[in-house]
Amino acid sequence: MASLDEYFGVSGTALKLRAQRLDMIASNIANAGTPGYKARDLDFGAALKSASDDLTRSNPLHMTAARGGGAQAGYRIPHEASLDGNTVELATEQVAFSENSVRYEATLDILNGRISTMMSALRGE
Repeated sequence: MASLDEYFGVSGTALKLRAQRLDMIASNIANAGTPGYKARDLDFGAALKSASDDLTRSNPLHMTAARGGGAQAGYRIPHEASLDGNTVELATEQVAFSENSVRYEATLDILNGRISTMMSALRGE
């Protein structure tokens, strides 16, 4: 019998990373007027690859990219420099937040589908 980690694949890790990215982008938006604030973002692809590599090498409890508070996080480079040193570009952040929200919901739908399938199998349907 396959373990739950094998059944759900990287979807659980992807959901955690999407939530972490939503938090970062929301923080950027909240600090759009803070002088000197540097916008941060998560390189989702690199973080997911790192977490997937960790999963294949060891125990899933050892995945640091998803839990480590931003191992793949970096600063966003603005298109236009601000006089007060703030690198948040509100339009860019809003687009990134919306896109990531849609992807978060899609990942959640995938997980819900797998859980529903598992529940049906357990009930013998």
